[in-house]
Formats: sequence, C-alpha cells, structure tokens
Amino acid sequence: MADRRETIKQFVKDNLKTYQDIALQIHEHPEVSNYEFFASKILSEQLAKEGFDIELPAAGHRTGFAATYKSGKPGPVAVFLAEYDALGGLGHGCGHNIFGATSSLAGAALKQVMDEVGGEVRVYGTPGEEGGENGSAKGSFVREGYFKDADFALCVHPGGDKEHGLSARNYACAPVDIEFHGKSAHAAGDPQDGINALDAQILVYNGISVLRQQLTDRIRIHGVIVDGGTAPNVIPDYTKSKWYIRATDIDTLHELKAKVENIVQGAALATGCKGSLKLYQNLVENMVVTPSFDAIYEKNLELFGEKITHKPDKVEAGSSDVGNVSQVIPTIQPHISISDTKIAGHSIEFVQAAASEKALKSIGLGASVLAFSALDLLEDPELLSKIKEDHRWHVEHQKDIV
Repeated sequence: MADRRETIKQFVKDNLKTYQDIALQIHEHPEVSNYEFFASKILSEQLAKEGFDIELPAAGHRTGFAATYKSGKPGPVAVFLAEYDALGGLGHGCGHNIFGATSSLAGAALKQVMDEVGGEVRVYGTPGEEGGENGSAKGSFVREGYFKDADFALCVHPGGDKEHGLSARNYACAPVDIEFHGKSAHAAGDPQDGINALDAQILVYNGISVLRQQLTDRIRIHGVIVDGGTAPNVIPDYTKSKWYIRATDIDTLHELKAKVENIVQGAALATGCKGSLKLYQNLVENMVVTPSFDAIYEKNLELFGEKITHKPDKVEAGSSDVGNVSQVIPTIQPHISISDTKIAGHSIEFVQAAASEKALKSIGLGASVLAFSALDLLEDPELLSKIKEDHRWHVEHQKDIV
C-alpha cells in the first residue's frame, strides 16, 4: 500500500516543473469563459502525453475537455476538476492557472497506480467558472451525463489566506437577464404613443428592493441596469438588466426565482411592455459539503506537514459551479494557501500571488494530497460507501442546514 503512495510522490516530484511551467504560461495568457483556447490545449495535450484519452471539445464547450484513463481492472471512477479561466480585464485573480495545473498533475500522478488499483481516473477541463459567455461549464458536464458513472470528484482552489481551509458552503446562483420590449416615441411631442420599457425596468428594480424586506439572511439579490435607453427625449423601447439571484440551497433559489419572475410579469402588465427573465449561462448550484470526504483530505495534508485552519461553518459570499457537481456525487474543494499574507480574491494582488513561488510550490502539494485522497477511496470500498452515505444525507438535508 505504501509503495503506491511513494510512486505518486515520486511522479509529482519528477514532473512538477512541467506543470509549474504550464501554470506560468496560462498565467501569461489569461482567457475568459469559453475562450480558454491556449489553456485547454496545453493542459489536454500534456495529459495526452501522460497516456490519457482526450475528448475536446466536451459537454458543448469548445474549450472544455475530458481526459480519461481506464485501468484493466474494475473499480470506482475518480474525477479531478480543472479550472483555467481568468477574469476579464484583470487576469488570473482567482488563481485558476494554478487550479488547472494542480488537478492535471494529480490525475497524472494517480494514473501511475491505476493498473494495480483498478478503476478509472478522469480530468475534466471545465471552462468559465467565473461566468460569462456559456459560463459555469460544470453545469453542462452534469447535465450531459459526464458524472453519471463517476463515484467522487476532487479539486483544490488557491486561497488568499495564509492558512489552508476545507471545503465551504456557498450560494446557489441564477444569473439572469431581465428584458423589456415597449414602443419608442418622442418623449415631448407624442408621449401617448410610447410604451416605456425603462418604466418597466425601474418597477422591477424597485419591486426587488421591496421583496428584500421579506427575505431571510439565506438569500442575496443584486443587479444592474445595463441598457436603459439611448436619449432622454426618446421613450425607450428596450431595456435590459442583469441580476444574480442567490440562495444557500437550490430549492430556496427556485422559490426565489419564481417570485422575481412574478415581479417581471407584474411590471410588464403595469406598463404594457413584454417582459422576460432568462438565464444567460448555466444555473450555479450551492456546494454540498461532505465532511467525511474533507476529513480524508485533511488527514493526507497532514502527512505533508501541513495543517488546516478550521473556521466557523458559514456560507461563503460567492458561488461556484463546483456546487453542481456536489449535488450529484461526493465532491471536495478545499483551499490551499498561495500567500503568506491575507489578500483579496479578484484583485491585482491575487494575480501576482498566482505566479509566486509559493503558488508554484502549492501545485506539488495540492496534487499529492488530492491523489492520495482519491487513492484512499479507490483502495477502500467501505470508506467510499460511507462517504457516499454521508453525501446523500447532506444533499437531502441541505435546506435544513443553517
């Protein structure tokens, strides 16, 4: 048993420089959702060199890929999730250059023992975690059945705290466009002939503001009007706003979204406009934490002389499409420190940290711990069964967890 872990450690040591170079190259070529042509190519080509079969594009995403290695023996299917998109106008302010390299190295390292252990290892390259055009690709991978025969999923996210952390709950999110179509007219000469799409949009904005008074702390709604008309003397015939509708669990999100849809239809009725509320990318589901799975990661992290800083169990402010995966199979996304001081995510400081020496070292640490954790589950069917049971309970009770 110990020899398998030594094999993984040695592979990571021997190949770390290759994946560090890949992370730096991705950092130098930041790409946004579904434009990650460079990143998806360099990662998938490296995995092809490691002996993986590559599907690219995948799940309806031109920059998505699925790298697969099947051993010659039956066994569970382990999936490593790889992100590599950047933030528009900023770059890798979330460290996804490190994220993608770490998951890919973890998958390649685990492959070295798969023929002995049995089962299958996959690395899924999932575009657009930050949202945007055809964003939040993990939702597509779930919908298209890429996880239907998978047993568990793993990844580790670069963190801006100086301590490491475990997976955290976050908000489910419906990213929506609200649009109104009316009729233009001269605002001074013929106002009676117009149907004001801006009035409808303002009614929605105010209606959501009123709705907030009746909402719990489990919910967040925020939006901006991105098109409110073209000239003050022309009654707008078209307006558009963009919103994030968030809740701590997916059922509450669906209930909240229905209330917002009622506000949209009410504004349309009041003004005579035609209104619509539509998702402009995949719906993002909340993260279902499986504590027993995180405990495996923590145990293996400690083997490398590192510790987790435990924090109060609360919902993080953001959303991530890793939640979509966690709704269907046990999934972990702990955080690995890439900075010696606390830095904010989505900042220039984080961009700089994502190319730092500590970030590059974290690729080896993260890949080793992820591969060890996956191996634990592959080797121990009883442990995997317990983790699946724990996951199932947390999925069923997610609305009850405060």
